[in-house]
Amino acid sequence: MKVLAINGSARKDGNTAAMLRAALAPIEAAGIETELLQLHGKNIHGCIACMKCWEKKDGHCVVKNDMLNEIMDKMVAADGMLIGSPTYFANVTSNIKSIIDRAGMVALAGGYLLARKVGAAVVAVRRGGAIAVFDAINHFYFINQVVVPGSSYWNLGRGLSPGDVEKDEEGMQTMDNLGKNMAWVLQKLNG
Repeated sequence: MKVLAINGSARKDGNTAAMLRAALAPIEAAGIETELLQLHGKNIHGCIACMKCWEKKDGHCVVKNDMLNEIMDKMVAADGMLIGSPTYFANVTSNIKSIIDRAGMVALAGGYLLARKVGAAVVAVRRGGAIAVFDAINHFYFINQVVVPGSSYWNLGRGLSPGDVEKDEEGMQTMDNLGKNMAWVLQKLNG
């Protein structure tokens, strides 16, 4: 089994990455392979509404000049996904929004390519707006029939400067619980 974690932050090793790593640790401890994909320095284009994915139904977007199709292949190959985003004006980053829109359409057009995978949102926030980010990622999961495990609180951690989120004890405990629950669900579904 494998879990793909996508860090949608513009910071390579900031708070979102720290939270994803905290969630991945118990997954790895359960013997499940993990990969952390950092989108730092990448530019994933938004959906152009061409609807070619519904014509081709090949699991890929016709826009080929970015890494969306590579991400799509990784998502399809994985058993589980963690999508992490910092909070930008009470929403996901532009790269995560592009993944939601384009990978979502490709997956739906391909006959629910992400159905019955396990997925969870991970959100870094300075103060407010995190629930809208959490909802945006979960809406992507729900429309794609992804199984979403819970944790002991919403999957968010508070911090501004890189590393601040690691001082949020409740946020880090939430990530640990999320990783344990995700590993448990994966093992039950794939056992």
